[in-house]
Amino acid sequence: MTTEPPTAYINNQSVIKPQHLNLADPLAQPKRERRKQDRPGELIEAALDLFVEKGYAATRVEEVAARAGVSKGTLFLYFPSKEDLFKAVVRENIVASVAQGAAEVAQFQGSSSELIEWMMLQWWRRYGATKASGISKLVMSEASNFPDLVDFFRTEVITPAHALVRSALQRGIDRGEFFAVNVDLTLHSVMSPLLFLVMWKHSMGPCCPSHEQIDPEAFIALHAQLLARGLSQA
Repeated sequence: MTTEPPTAYINNQSVIKPQHLNLADPLAQPKRERRKQDRPGELIEAALDLFVEKGYAATRVEEVAARAGVSKGTLFLYFPSKEDLFKAVVRENIVASVAQGAAEVAQFQGSSSELIEWMMLQWWRRYGATKASGISKLVMSEASNFPDLVDFFRTEVITPAHALVRSALQRGIDRGEFFAVNVDLTLHSVMSPLLFLVMWKHSMGPCCPSHEQIDPEAFIALHAQLLARGLSQA
């Protein structure tokens, strides 16, 4: 008695019979079923591309759906509005990084000056250097037209990020490494050069000749050293 081979032949091409598929293997799932699971991520990625390229107001949900290869109706199954889609983009690409940074700052073993420089560099590497940093430019440029989105961004991103910087500055003060500065004002001396780099990257930077380009990490390291000298009690 012979065992039936796991393939059939159509036009001399081997075809795996359905009964021989391992349906527990995600790669063996029919493309349509796999795609359904991936759609939220694909829509978020398409939305990020378009928000950064065109801005919030100019981006239409039809364009996002088309870029993700689905219908507008399918998009609305996952994200009821453009605002919901924007919030998903922010949470996926920014909020998670802030939460990760908070856990790492709590475990940092170096000096407070080293911590400030490390935080600034990590902010750039994980966010500023990525496509997602264009969201910061979008929020700043369209804030007056979409105050609800600004409130969301402030609550989910800006407030937690500022809290992290405050904690690093207060750490230095408590340890006697920094002067007793006003941390609410000083945190802007930490964040401002980072936001400058993002605005440069998404505006003037691509238009400037090579000899006028800024090395972001070198710029950040220098600024962090200048901050450390100004804050240090040593």
